[in-house]
Amino acid sequence: MLRKLVVFLMIIVGYLLQTTLFKAISLAGIVPNLLLIITSSFGFMRGRNEGMVIGFTAGLLVDVFFGSILGFYAFVYMFIGFLNGFFRRIFYPEDIKLPMILIGTSELLYCFICYTFLFLLRGKMHLGYYFVHIMLPDIVYTVLVTLIVYKGILFVNEWLEEYEKRRA
Repeated sequence: MLRKLVVFLMIIVGYLLQTTLFKAISLAGIVPNLLLIITSSFGFMRGRNEGMVIGFTAGLLVDVFFGSILGFYAFVYMFIGFLNGFFRRIFYPEDIKLPMILIGTSELLYCFICYTFLFLLRGKMHLGYYFVHIMLPDIVYTVLVTLIVYKGILFVNEWLEEYEKRRA
């Protein structure tokens, strides 16, 4: 129960930071995707099921406040959490390379899915422009913020696992 509460609070805090503080310090209109960092991190730390639940919760929060189609971002974040869950077996907490690669790849996938369903299907076919001016800066900014945020997420996860071991 404590895990669910703490993770839900992390999602809320990540959402609030993403929509307030990071909007104020955006670079060329690009904001790091904290909810994607949280979803991906818990996906490869805890597995597919928890990645899906956290992704669905984070995406639903985005859908309710910003989405034009209810469930689109919930599905995208859930899918990303599920895919990251496959890497649980090769995840080592002391290795930062795997999380950086997975979060960067997840951000690329997120941007490509959003481009495909929100722009391409409407007839806006400027993939090169979108990749250079939106996707690439978004990936770089999110990966740079991951260097800072990931340590906190890892600390919280390890603390929760230790707490659960003591309770059992």
